[in-house]
Amino acid sequence: MRFDLPNGGHVQALKNVSLEIKTGELMSVLGPSGCGKTTLLNIVAGFLAPTEGKIILKDHPVSGPDAERGMVFQQGALFEWMSVRDNVSFGPRMKGQREREWGQNVDHLLDVTGLRDFKEKSVYELSGGMQQRVALARCLANDPDVILMDEPLGALDALTREKMQGLVLKLWKETGKTIILITHSVEEALLLGERLLVMAPRPGRIHKEYRLPFADLGVGQDLREVKKHPEFGARREEILSMIWDMEEEIMGRSEDAA
Repeated sequence: MRFDLPNGGHVQALKNVSLEIKTGELMSVLGPSGCGKTTLLNIVAGFLAPTEGKIILKDHPVSGPDAERGMVFQQGALFEWMSVRDNVSFGPRMKGQREREWGQNVDHLLDVTGLRDFKEKSVYELSGGMQQRVALARCLANDPDVILMDEPLGALDALTREKMQGLVLKLWKETGKTIILITHSVEEALLLGERLLVMAPRPGRIHKEYRLPFADLGVGQDLREVKKHPEFGARREEILSMIWDMEEEIMGRSEDAA
């Protein structure tokens, strides 16, 4: 992906990024600022067309946004004046479905996300963590093949974030959805990625890939106990050092340019 600038220059946001994701995988993507994480997610979502190459979902190319790919943003992008239930059912209703077609599924999603007692409340009355639950339930109500998450828990306090991480793992196992999650948190990437990509900047590219046991270990478990796993600490320090070295290199380049 290359972005052309008004002065005739360009920014090579991504270069030679190639990967295959299996159905039902939970993949986290991590890297320093400017490594192209969100650009990659936006290409998969169909919001951006790549300068070169293509995205294939199952047997067809991705050429734009589609209900087969659901997006959960850092801010929920919800209809704040609507009730929780109306937000969650918005997609099916826009497809012309009647309540008898979507009602049972929506009510089930309200149950599993802990929103049943809040279903008639307006979204603006909810906390940030509860609003992200609504965003997750609304995405799932559309029954996408792939769920894309761009820093969905980044604005939450530590305790709420941990609860939401547990919910993401629960929904992943219950639904079997393919999930791609962008995060700046090394711990979150380790907890939520059975597959973890570390990206490097300038140009954005895949630097290293890990296959990890922590997402499976964390399903239905206390995530603080998962963090005590000896491999968790070792991987965290390894990746932190890797990203720190990248940041140091970026700073060195910036100082040289100045």
